[in-house]
Amino acid sequence: NKIILSDNIMQTYISILRGINVSGHKMIKMDALCNLYEELGFKNIRTYIQSGNVIFQYRKSNYQDLEKKVADNIFKEFGFEVPVMVKDLDELKKVLKENPFVNKRKEDIKSLHVTFLSKEPGQFNFDKIVGGKYLPDEFILSGKTIYLFCPNGYGRTKLTNNFFESKLNLVATTRNWKTIIELVNIAGDITSDEK
Repeated sequence: NKIILSDNIMQTYISILRGINVSGHKMIKMDALCNLYEELGFKNIRTYIQSGNVIFQYRKSNYQDLEKKVADNIFKEFGFEVPVMVKDLDELKKVLKENPFVNKRKEDIKSLHVTFLSKEPGQFNFDKIVGGKYLPDEFILSGKTIYLFCPNGYGRTKLTNNFFESKLNLVATTRNWKTIIELVNIAGDITSDEK
């Protein structure tokens, strides 16, 4: 029996890129993105749709280091800045499990989105947007995650990435609920393949 040293145990990560391949801006082909991740030493790389969702495995690492590594290399390779957020499978599972619009209200998942924030917003900044007039759209903050309910579709809401970024003074990137489910499934498949 081989003994695996803890440094070599692979961890599954989900990287979420902000604003690539949207309306003809910051275009990166998924093949090129996968190649970049391979060059960084990441393994078992999978992408989901074109908007910058990359699941990969790597040794246990600091999230900020991984985010910086990916962002710096995208800038070097493609010549533009792309904010990157890295999550692990447990964090995304928790996001899935704790959505109040699903658990308490049983809303239609087609109306649900999640906005990921680069860090927890300061209370002062957050207080500025609570009580604003956004109906029928609603949002609920939980740590670095904002759960969104947009019954008329995300395309018609005021609660966009730009809105949260300007009000909260941090980076925000949003995915629909179906994407969150798929990312958890793909990351789960990769993780169980390793066992």
